[in-house]
Amino acid sequence: MTGIDQGLDFIPVRIAVLTVSDSRAPEEDRSGDLLVSRLTAAGHRLAGRALVRDEKAAIQARLRAWIADPEVDAVISTGGTGLTGRDVTVEAHEELYEKAINAFSTVFAMLSYEKIGTSAIQSRACAGVAGGTYLFALPGSPGACRDAWDGILAAQLDYRHRPCNFVEIMPRLEEHRRRK
Repeated sequence: MTGIDQGLDFIPVRIAVLTVSDSRAPEEDRSGDLLVSRLTAAGHRLAGRALVRDEKAAIQARLRAWIADPEVDAVISTGGTGLTGRDVTVEAHEELYEKAINAFSTVFAMLSYEKIGTSAIQSRACAGVAGGTYLFALPGSPGACRDAWDGILAAQLDYRHRPCNFVEIMPRLEEHRRRK
């Protein structure tokens, strides 16, 4: 059965939020604000927050710093996942992935289709793992961030979620580095 096992203790995840935008200032970052609000309300810890321009090098520099930080378990980025020439968040993420979480895109598209119909085809939301850190790239709209958090991430970042979740396998994400 799918759901929260109330017999288990909640384990907070340390999550950083990255907004990718050429036009937004921190005080106008509604999507970042929504993600911070949702993750802290759920009991997780905000591990960092930043806003960078739609430039692959800037996005990757911020992601690499958080991947290397042992105090960051996951990064959620918002913005730059569309189809225009300046949308490079997906490329920045994918070049860093050691493993892609391909079904994230599929499930996000399913959720989006329920809300916005065929316009969901324009989203390139993606996810993967790098250096033992989960990386999630979401579209820049508050609605898309709400859908991704409420429909996917709230459950998958909750250790109590059954039958499985991202938190329970976190200790094993880098086990390949220990093999000889």
